[in-house]
Amino acid sequence: MQNVLFFVDRVSSWVGQAFSWLIVALTFLISWEVFARYALNTPNPWAFDLMIMMYGAAFMMAGAYTLAKNGHVRGDVLYSFFPPRLQAGLDLILYFVFFIPGVVALVWAGYTYAAESFAIREHSTLTANGPPLYPFKMVIPFAGVLLLLQGFVEIVRCVVCLKNGAWPAREPDVEEVDVDQLKAQVRGAAGEGRA
Repeated sequence: MQNVLFFVDRVSSWVGQAFSWLIVALTFLISWEVFARYALNTPNPWAFDLMIMMYGAAFMMAGAYTLAKNGHVRGDVLYSFFPPRLQAGLDLILYFVFFIPGVVALVWAGYTYAAESFAIREHSTLTANGPPLYPFKMVIPFAGVLLLLQGFVEIVRCVVCLKNGAWPAREPDVEEVDVDQLKAQVRGAAGEGRA
């Protein structure tokens, strides 16, 4: 069972990390557009549309990744003081009451939205000769399906926690470096350098 959970976590992580490269591409696109607009006096009319689409795709595809890493925002003021079983019980209720209906609605509406856009080969109307929108709109149901799949994994984790009294393991992620730990590492490395 844990292997299935980790597999879905890895798929969510891989997709999130792959789409995170859009931020790098977006940075280069914005830099080029600023240079082209102000230094060369040749702005690209499609650049603004493309920037919106790239950011939107990166944002949408980060949902399942963030859920897999337990990184979504919650009211941790009280939640973190609760025992794991109470946390799992609350999470389980919230997944069934809000998460599943909301994400199913996202997938349903997103699919309809994307299918209509694809049927008419919709292009952006923000600028003249705007880029096609239908590939971007197809990201919406795809992101929703990944988020729903990751949500089912989180529901299983809640059930396991209710049975065992402890949260099951997650795939490791990049850990934030605490400033004090970083200073201790630097002092340790400096001490080794003197020896």
